[in-house]
Amino acid sequence: MSIHRLAIVMPAYNEAEGIRGFIDELREAVTPLAEEVSFHIADDRSTDATPHMFDDVADVTVDVQPENRGHGPTALAAYRLGLATDPEIIVHVDGDGQFLGSDFRRLVDALVRENADVVHGIRDGRTDPWYRKVLTGSVGTLIAFAAGRRVPDVNTPLRAYRPAALRALVDAVPTTASVPHVHFSLAEARAGFRVRYVRVTSVPRRGESTQGTMWGHPTAMRLPPRRLRQFAASALGEVWRLSLRPSAPLRHVGRERSSRS
Repeated sequence: MSIHRLAIVMPAYNEAEGIRGFIDELREAVTPLAEEVSFHIADDRSTDATPHMFDDVADVTVDVQPENRGHGPTALAAYRLGLATDPEIIVHVDGDGQFLGSDFRRLVDALVRENADVVHGIRDGRTDPWYRKVLTGSVGTLIAFAAGRRVPDVNTPLRAYRPAALRALVDAVPTTASVPHVHFSLAEARAGFRVRYVRVTSVPRRGESTQGTMWGHPTAMRLPPRRLRQFAASALGEVWRLSLRPSAPLRHVGRERSSRS
C-alpha cells in the first residue's frame, strides 16, 4: 500500500476526556499506511478543554467553529479541513472515539484494494438505547426505498473517501445540513459511486462519561428524549427537501463529478 498523504478528520464537542488517547491509538494504527498522516478537528465550541488538548501536538490541528451548530455542520466543516490539505485519502470519524484503531487500517486497505470511491464502516455491537437503533433502522428503510437498494448503517460516521468523490458530495450539501451522512449515503447509491462496506467494532464513548452530551443522559428513560424527537422530525424534513423530493439538489450529484484527479 503506497499512500502519500492521509488525513483523518473529526467533529468534536466536549471530548476532552478521551479524544487525545483516541488519536494516539489512531496514529499508531495508520502511520505505517502513509508517508504523511495528519488529524483535523472541527470543534463545535466545546465548553471543556477539548480545543486545547493538542496545543503541543504537531500533527493535529483544531479549528474552533464560529458558533455551536451541532454535529452535522461540524462534520461538514471537518471534511473541508481535510480536503484543504490535498490528501489522497480522507477518513472521517466522530471525536467520541467509538471505534478501534485497528479497524481504520482495514477501512483504508479496502478503499485501496477495491479501488473504491468510499468505504463505510458498518458498526457491530452498538450500545445505543433502543430508540436510537429504531431511528437508525427507520431511516435506513426510507433510504433503501429511495435508493432502490439497501444501504447498511446509513448514518455511520466512520467513512474513508477519495477526495474527488467527497468533494462532489460536500459541494452538494448545504453547510447547515444536520444529517450529511444520510444525504451522502443516498447520493452515493443513486449516482453509482463505488461503495464498499467493512464491518467494524463499535465501542462505548471514550472517557469516564460513557454518555455523550448531545441528547443529555437518557439511560433511565423509557421514551426518546424530547430533544431527540425534535431533531428526528427536523432531520426528516431536511432529507425530504435536499434528497427525496423530485427537485431535490442532491438528486443531481453524479459520479462523473467524482472522477479521480
